[in-house]
Amino acid sequence: MEAFEKKVRDSFGRQSFMSTIGAEMVSVGRGTVEIRFPFSAKLTQQNRFVHAGAVTSIMDSACGYAALSIAPEAVDVLSVEFKVSFLSPAIGESFVARASVKRAGKRLAVCTADAFAVQAGEEKLIATMLATIMNMDLKPAGAGSGV
Repeated sequence: MEAFEKKVRDSFGRQSFMSTIGAEMVSVGRGTVEIRFPFSAKLTQQNRFVHAGAVTSIMDSACGYAALSIAPEAVDVLSVEFKVSFLSPAIGESFVARASVKRAGKRLAVCTADAFAVQAGEEKLIATMLATIMNMDLKPAGAGSGV
């Protein structure tokens, strides 16, 4: 495993929220990430579609980790802005987000992600995201609030 992939997978492993929704990192490449989670009735909204927040979360994480995969070693990343367009209700057995870095600068990376509902092996595009991700210097161990 290359160092960038280990950094991304280790960071993903520390995300409690991704674990809460049952998300897993499927693949990591330089500037690309795929994250998937299974359907759960606990993640649905009032019409029994998977909640937009769950779909947005995997797209946001996929964009962030795509940016992290090409970030300098002593850097972590943080989302600073994103826009999501929902194209179809989230109905499926599982949901997958695929993200890629469109352009990366010294401090900001612009990424896109598409989310798909998977049903009987077929994928349907349900949402798309445009995100801006910021590189931030890593804090020394124990610095910051609450960690």
